[in-house]
Order: sequence, then C-alpha cells, then structure tokens
Amino acid sequence: MSDAYAQPTTEADRAIPGPLASYTTLRMGGPAGRIVAAGSADEIVRAIRATDDPLLILAGGSNVVIGDAGFPGTVVLVRSRGLRIVAEDADSVTVRVEAGEPWDDLVAATVANGWAGLECLSGIPGSTGATPIQNVGAYGQEVSETITGVEVYDRAEDSRQFIPAADCEFAYRGSIFKYRDRMVVLSVDFRLARSPLSGPVRYAELARALGVEVGERVSLADARATVLRLRAGKGMVLDATDPDTRSVGSFFTNPVLDRATYELLRERAAELGEPPAWPGHDDTVKVSAAWLIDKAGFTKGHPGPDGVAISGKHTLALTNRSGTASTADLLTLAADIRDTVQTRFGVTLHPEPVLINCIL
Repeated sequence: MSDAYAQPTTEADRAIPGPLASYTTLRMGGPAGRIVAAGSADEIVRAIRATDDPLLILAGGSNVVIGDAGFPGTVVLVRSRGLRIVAEDADSVTVRVEAGEPWDDLVAATVANGWAGLECLSGIPGSTGATPIQNVGAYGQEVSETITGVEVYDRAEDSRQFIPAADCEFAYRGSIFKYRDRMVVLSVDFRLARSPLSGPVRYAELARALGVEVGERVSLADARATVLRLRAGKGMVLDATDPDTRSVGSFFTNPVLDRATYELLRERAAELGEPPAWPGHDDTVKVSAAWLIDKAGFTKGHPGPDGVAISGKHTLALTNRSGTASTADLLTLAADIRDTVQTRFGVTLHPEPVLINCIL
C-alpha cells in the first residue's frame, strides 16, 4: 500500500515549516520548525549530521502521537524505498528493505514471490523501518521472528552499524530502539521461507476466519486476504473515506501481568466472566486490553471531547473522528480510559504509540 500520507519532497518543500498533522495517520500534530525529506539511507544520515536542532525522525506516522505545539526542531521524513535479495538458498531468502518502504507494499511483494513469514502482518500501516522499533506483531506473527539484523545510524558514534537480531533485545512491542533516539533505522534484513504456504496459523480468530484448525497452514494469498478483511472490519486498514481509520491502530498494549496481579484481576472481574488471557514468559499472563476497556464501560463508538472517539469498529483504536480534533482532546479520552480501567480492575494500561511533545 502506498503511503497515503506522504507529501511532496521537492527542494521547495524541504525547508518549509508546516503542520505535522499532514504526516500522521491520526491527522494530529502542530507545526515543525523545519522539515527535511530524505530519499535514501545516505540522505537520512546527511540530514541528521547537518542539524544541531532537536531532531524527530518520522516515516509513515502511523504509530506516533504529536502534541498540538508540534515539534520545535528538525523533522526528517524518511522516504527511502526499495528491497533487494542479499542471501538465498533452496529453502529461504534474505531481503534487505529500506527503512522508508511502505510496510504493506513489502508484505504484498513477499506473498507474490512465495516468501513466507510476513503474511499475517498484512494491512499494517507505516514504514518498514518502524517495525523493529515496536517489534510489530499481529495475528500470531511478530517481525522479530524473521528479522536477522537492522542497519542503523548511531548518532552518538557518528557511524553506520549492523545490529544482529540477537542484540536487538526484542520483546513484546519493544526493542533496543524504542524510546531512544540514539539509533536511527536505515534498513532491515528479513529471512523468509520459500513456501507457497503460510506459517502455522497461531491466532484463533484468524483460524476461524480461514476455516482451519490452529496450527494448520494455508496459502499465502489466503492468509493475506483474510487478514486484510479482518483488519478492515476493525478499521485497522487505512481508508481516507473511513474516519475510524484516523488513528494509530491499537492505542494501548495488552497488559502483561505477574501471576498475583492476574489472579486479583480475575477476582475483580468475576461477575463479568473470565478475562481473555494468554500465557507469557516467566509465569506472566498477557490479558486483553480491548476486553478491559469494554468492560470498564468504554464501548465501540464511545465519544470523547470535541471530535475524538473510540472507533466504531474496535475498542482499542482512538480516533480523530472529526478530522479536526486536537491531540489534547485525544489524550483526555485516553487518560479517562486508563484511569477507569485502573480503578475498576487494578490494571494499568500503557500507550503503544510514541508520544512526541505530549504526555499521558
């Protein structure tokens, strides 16, 4: 999918301050001090080296919330494109993908080429370079399962480095890159299986939609088409005509609880039924943020102040429904949800997107 929020990158645009709302899927965010478009890894590095201002790296803008005051420094728009094979054998292929390559374009290309490993991540907006930062995942797949390494520009050492996957500290919606501005992703390497079939379907909802049992495999095309249909039904595929897609996707991560906290949650929620949960590492339990939000009284379509609302399709998405709402209003709704869930269930929700010049 092409980046629906990309702007022209001619020389005339490069130094013109403008509202960052134009570069985010939320359509929120105040002005930038300066905007520079970088069309290659070399241009990204040069743009960073050329400024002493506070720096914000922005690509697809699908997982960021920018404050109404904007960003006072330099914003580098990552607009690098392309992928190439860097290693292959009879069973697999390793592709190197530029950071600015639109993610769903990449997934579509891998499916078309018979490369398995990313098919369940279809329809996710944003850029490839953002995926290792968040360890993006959906429908039973995470990018950490196929990433072999990430090329970065290390601002502290003024050098380009290749970081093997084992050193990326991948975790649930996190990595060594998240909440740190030292390393800027330039490209990502993925090792994918040569196969016309998907990996084993792990996610029960997806298995039901495909008409198979959990653990079975399906064609790559069927997996992709079904994931796209499920995501679209939740307002999670960008559509300029659908205000429910003016969001950052899931606003809150699924809480990961220790066993004692989970048992307390079960007690508090006893009259509501068993909270959906999945076993995690070290006797932890991951619970459904969407279920907690819904049972706390915030149902689909719940209105917030001045044009913001919970999506009419999915309780995890907070939307700029009017198209003109402020970041402050969105965060007011988010804080109300977080505080009510905490009071009702004793569980703290944490935002998934990166917050720029604003706090929750």
